[in-house]
Amino acid sequence: MSFLFQVLAAPAGPGAGGAGMQSLIFLLLIIVVFYFFMIRPQMKKQKEATNFRNSLKKGDKVTTTGGIYGKITDVKDRTVTVEIADNVIVKVDKTAVTAEPTEQTAKK
Repeated sequence: MSFLFQVLAAPAGPGAGGAGMQSLIFLLLIIVVFYFFMIRPQMKKQKEATNFRNSLKKGDKVTTTGGIYGKITDVKDRTVTVEIADNVIVKVDKTAVTAEPTEQTAKK
């Protein structure tokens, strides 16, 4: 890592002593932009999805990642049972449950 700083801080030639510092500032600016526009929103979205999955309870209407709409009949530690039609019950992993159908239509 110190080699990177030496390369960036090294003058490019006579009269170009500040070029290394400008490169370092530009690199830091790119890292900050990536954090605020890509990494942070993704972490926020992932946290919201985790909170949603932890708050699932019996009777909630949900949609799976496969596009199946149903109502939760039982919640276990890692799975939920979803009733998709009368007397048709499917056991689904919690990570496959995306959101409530009403939330998806309200966002559009």
